[in-house]
Amino acid sequence: MRRRSVSLLGLAGLLALPLTVMPQAQAADGLVSGGKTVTASSVETSAFGPGLAVDGSTATRWASAEGVDPQWIRIDLGANHTISRVKLDWEAAYGKAYRIQTSTDGSAWTDVYSTTAGDGATDDLTVSGSGRYVRMYGTGRGTPYGYSLWEFQVYGAPTGTGGGGGGPAVPFGSHLKPYAAGVLKPSGTQSALDQKVVDYYNRWKAAFVRQNCGNGWYQIISPDADHPYVAEAQGYGMVVTATMAGADPDAKKIFDGLVKWKIDHPSSVNPNLLAAEQDASCKSVNGGDGATDGDMDVAYGLLLADRQWGSSGTYDYRDLALKHIAAIKKDEVNPTTKLLKLGDWSSSGDQYYWISRTSDWMVDHFRAFRAASGDTTWDAVRSAHQTQISRLQSTYASGTGLLPDFVVDTNTTPRPAPGQVLEDPNDGSYWWNACRTPWRIADDAVTSGDTTSLAAARKLNGWIKTKTGGDPNKIAVGYKLNGTPISSGSEAAFFAPFAVAAMTDPGSQAWLDALWNKMLATPVDTSSYFSASIQLQVMITASGNHWVP
Repeated sequence: MRRRSVSLLGLAGLLALPLTVMPQAQAADGLVSGGKTVTASSVETSAFGPGLAVDGSTATRWASAEGVDPQWIRIDLGANHTISRVKLDWEAAYGKAYRIQTSTDGSAWTDVYSTTAGDGATDDLTVSGSGRYVRMYGTGRGTPYGYSLWEFQVYGAPTGTGGGGGGPAVPFGSHLKPYAAGVLKPSGTQSALDQKVVDYYNRWKAAFVRQNCGNGWYQIISPDADHPYVAEAQGYGMVVTATMAGADPDAKKIFDGLVKWKIDHPSSVNPNLLAAEQDASCKSVNGGDGATDGDMDVAYGLLLADRQWGSSGTYDYRDLALKHIAAIKKDEVNPTTKLLKLGDWSSSGDQYYWISRTSDWMVDHFRAFRAASGDTTWDAVRSAHQTQISRLQSTYASGTGLLPDFVVDTNTTPRPAPGQVLEDPNDGSYWWNACRTPWRIADDAVTSGDTTSLAAARKLNGWIKTKTGGDPNKIAVGYKLNGTPISSGSEAAFFAPFAVAAMTDPGSQAWLDALWNKMLATPVDTSSYFSASIQLQVMITASGNHWVP
């Protein structure tokens, strides 16, 4: 293969683009991509991670999945730069048709170079552009394999304007919101951890993100739920897509489609909340009332979006969030106990009024609601839930720290459900709802450093690590509160959440690594949005990318 120049590419098939071709890179411009955070659409194997394309070595390389177009590799320069030169050192698997693109926000991209006649070797390209992010976007492979780069070099100079540009304030992989002191992360480079999350997210997105029924809607489909669309799944989707902004160029578009879905499917009880279930025709069913778990994440996702993109676009995210938060307070918080109700449909005098679901107890969400609204009620709500977490652990699960799916008698002495009170004979056990509690509790612990959340997470971590002898494959599907397994097998919804709890214990690095590797070895279960969505959000936290708006 021959070395190519920009002029040869221009004759062979450079597309007409709004860019200025300069005679040479300005002398003051230096290499700005070395060692920066890099993500990619895929990797062939873990041995060919995207960070290897900026490590300065021509003996290591990034390689995408084979036989699939398009593919991309993206460098985060950390701040806006003028870009004057891009150098691509291709391995045998090269791009025949590709673009070099820049972006200020990781979402909207501008082409600064394009070709359909690439032939490999080394491309040393003189370009003119600016942005925080630079990516090679391949649309046509030159071989049956994938795309592979020994090195991806960007030359330029900082503009001094920071991220700016109306893009996400906290792009995925930026790690602008550090965790509390002493919190662990899985072993490995930060770029490798981030890339694993991006890889899993892309598979999750392909499996569950939909555009059904028109109307500009996006939905998260739930094949394992009672109906195709449930509020819990939409809440997960809003939190995930807002968090992945900067890694997914379509994040804001998807988020806005989910917002439109929320607006167009109001709860029949409080129209500022989301109706809990929709059928295959995208119509709300079963009374159209709200479910607390979904509403908690919807409100949180809107706050993330406000911080990411601002609220002056198509949707006023902040106004929608504040209305949603006020509606949760009005109709989904028990005014006497300050504990969450099951939904806006439960009212004084019915049999569910003094029941609460522990997996809804999202302490970091309460903190975000307090900060956004200025309402001190959320301090009382947070305190009430943390008090009950500690009391339930010490009174009913002193050896394990496990919480039950449902708590009854919240008006007197809260206790685990004595049997089936809503969903299952195991309502009083650590089952398909409470399996999320190690993640929810520890999300607050790692971000806030709160001593109550840390103690609760560490209790869970200490027990499960000892129970399994440090082998994640031995985590059962459900437990009685005394630690007796309910069912055999292995489910991401049960093993993944313990990874966040492990992050809170400085002595659990090997255990955290084992859990992380277990997640990496577990493919997306396309039949279960529940397990896949939980694992994705756990991976986001474990990689250092969860943050509280």
